Amino acid sequence: MRRDVFQAIADPTRREIINVLSRQALNLNAVAGHFDISRPAVSKHIRILTECGLIVVKQQGRERFCHADLRKLREVSEWTEQYRDLWNHKLDALGDFLDQQAG
Repeated sequence: MRRDVFQAIADPTRREIINVLSRQALNLNAVAGHFDISRPAVSKHIRILTECGLIVVKQQGRERFCHADLRKLREVSEWTEQYRDLWNHKLDALGDFLDQQAG
């Protein structure tokens, strides 16, 4: 199954994993320690985030460390910015229209 960034960030646990790993790289057990779900469930979330390019897992000795790679989120932010500007313009125009109707 092909995964994308939107699928990854749709889940609140995955968003929180990204948040935790954006501050520091952690091994899988340390990531799992932040959540009240099973270690296999955390591993599944990590796998999805890795497939989407939001998490990089690197082997260091016997440990696997995860860190966030936020470049994909920046791409999404840049893409949505065009729609934010469009809707802000439309909502400003609606507000002006409503002000004229009320006045």
